[in-house]
Amino acid sequence: MLGRRVIVEAFLRWIETAKTGDRARAANALGRAYLQSEMSTDERAAAEMAMTFLLDDPSPRVRLALAEAIAWSPDAPRNLILSLAEDQPEVACHAVTCSPLLSDADLVDLAARGNGATRMLIAARAYVTRPVSAALAEVGDEEELLCLLENDGAVISSLSLKRIAERLGDCCDIRNLLLDRCDLPADARQLLTQHVSNALVGLPLAQAAIGLQRLQRISREATEAAIVSIAGDIAPREIPDLVQHLRLNGRLTPSFLMHALCAGKVDFFAGAIVDLTGCGERRVRSILATGRMHAVRALYESAGLPRDISVIFVEATMLWRDAARKAPGSVLGNVCGRLLEKFRHHDAHGAIGELLDMVEKLHVNEQRQSARVYAALAAA
Repeated sequence: MLGRRVIVEAFLRWIETAKTGDRARAANALGRAYLQSEMSTDERAAAEMAMTFLLDDPSPRVRLALAEAIAWSPDAPRNLILSLAEDQPEVACHAVTCSPLLSDADLVDLAARGNGATRMLIAARAYVTRPVSAALAEVGDEEELLCLLENDGAVISSLSLKRIAERLGDCCDIRNLLLDRCDLPADARQLLTQHVSNALVGLPLAQAAIGLQRLQRISREATEAAIVSIAGDIAPREIPDLVQHLRLNGRLTPSFLMHALCAGKVDFFAGAIVDLTGCGERRVRSILATGRMHAVRALYESAGLPRDISVIFVEATMLWRDAARKAPGSVLGNVCGRLLEKFRHHDAHGAIGELLDMVEKLHVNEQRQSARVYAALAAA
């Protein structure tokens, strides 16, 4: 014990008069010796005490030199790493980005209590676990989350991706990084399409050129089309979450449901009806696929569709069945065209008129797409 005290006291006396550069070299050498040299128990304890004293050195160069020496090692004293991790950024960077001694709990705590620079260092670690990513998703700003999303070593859960989309989906760079991910959940993808639409509607130039009311309608239709497209590409297990998300946000409108049905997004459409009615999935699918007209109509009315609108949905369902049997590759055009023919002379007003207008737009778009395909084949 006496030897340890003598070593520490001699070191402390030297520190009081040593220049900054000398203290920094001594700190680095002491840290490397602690990790790489054979030391007795007393010598190791004395070295740790001396390094602990260096944490209070007024020069960041000294603390940085110590961090550079020990931050990478699993054998470094944990109390030193915790202190260095809360130092100013140029010192903390080594401990926060490199140290294997910092647990998930440590990093979550640092993310919550630290500043943007600290969170950026956490996001840049070679491996970022789900809990740490979740903490950053909740409190991180744009630059920190850009760093996290660009980090191939970051494991980010679906919930955290959605949270980032909710908080910062209006940022173009973040939105692009999210949309590039194959693991982005469908409800988060829908949120991002809404951010794009909101940005379009908010453009003064677009408002002046098109008019706010028409711009809002175009935006709504584009968002609806994007969601239907997303709904057709997602895995079956994702459908309930997307349906619930859309219902809670008031997006399961008759117009949207008709769009999904006419486009042949049957799995998604069935999932929406299951959610709206509370009926079992097997029963809903059975009625949609083979049920008689009165059973289909009862199902739609139990989903909240009024009688005059449910009649159109029943007819669309029967047309979809027929089109799927005869020409599965062109369901959209067949259903829309025949549905418009069926209700050509229907007294269309209010919700019914809006529904049929949407069907007509789908039909027109499908005809234009067919013409493009025909022209391309003819020119080949």
